Amino acid sequence: MIKDINFDDFSKIDIRVGSIVEAYLNKASKKPAYILIIDFGPLGIFKSSAQLTKNYKAENLIGVQVTAVINLPKKQIGKVMSSCLVLAAVDKDKTTLLTPSKKVINGTMVA
Repeated sequence: MIKDINFDDFSKIDIRVGSIVEAYLNKASKKPAYILIIDFGPLGIFKSSAQLTKNYKAENLIGVQVTAVINLPKKQIGKVMSSCLVLAAVDKDKTTLLTPSKKVINGTMVA
């Protein structure tokens, strides 16, 4: 388990729902990954690099709603500047996206 945080720390994390509008192989990453272009509605379009190649095909990700942290500092991943962190369950090398069980409006806050 990771060290405990207090609620004030948790409340600073901005987790939102967005729809993947583009997904393609990140050829510059050290580990196989996709570049995801995600529409967060009124909050804008964000880019992320995610290691999902074992469980997902890029073409099947289009239109999928995902949850992501959108208020972390941008991070350079290979040649890609990632502007959000897509959330997933990771079991060894199997990564499964955390998605809403029903469609919601892009930009909806996760609480």
